[in-house]
Amino acid sequence: MKKLFLFILFSASISCSAQTYPLRTFTEIPENAYLKDTNNELIAYEGTWKGTWDNKTIYITFKRITNKYNENLKYYKDYLIAKFKVLDPNGNILFNNTTLTDENAKVWGGKFRKEDDKYSLIYNDEDLCNTSGSIYINFTDSTKTKLAWKYILHSNFISSDCPYYNTGIPNPLPKEIVLIKQ
Repeated sequence: MKKLFLFILFSASISCSAQTYPLRTFTEIPENAYLKDTNNELIAYEGTWKGTWDNKTIYITFKRITNKYNENLKYYKDYLIAKFKVLDPNGNILFNNTTLTDENAKVWGGKFRKEDDKYSLIYNDEDLCNTSGSIYINFTDSTKTKLAWKYILHSNFISSDCPYYNTGIPNPLPKEIVLIKQ
């Protein structure tokens, strides 16, 4: 019984030995480490944000995901996901991915950038012929109720099997906008 207890204690100590790093770590992260929101910075982004552009209204809901293992990076991390709904001036829904599961969110976070302190996210939309891009967000006021958003399109290749081949892919996201927390 004593050997079983020592084995369990030894196993627990090994599993707890993974290192935790803050989100603003700008060095290489070892495998199985945890890039954690130790300063609770992502909480301020959580919630629904609203903005208008080109006669469209967008509602973006950010949610913090914690302690999620990233297969590509080989470590755990905290990050944001975002789901959005876009309406035309008459209230008709143009785009809506708010009912997707968190695992299938089309916008997910990366990290804070060292050079400009913006939080970076990736956008990938299979429904729009694999449209993808980078999104950078940062607060514009001390109360953290205004959020600057910048979207940079990565791919705009339209193959003949894309349903938008003859019409062009619609633009679901604003290039630049200030969002207001709701």
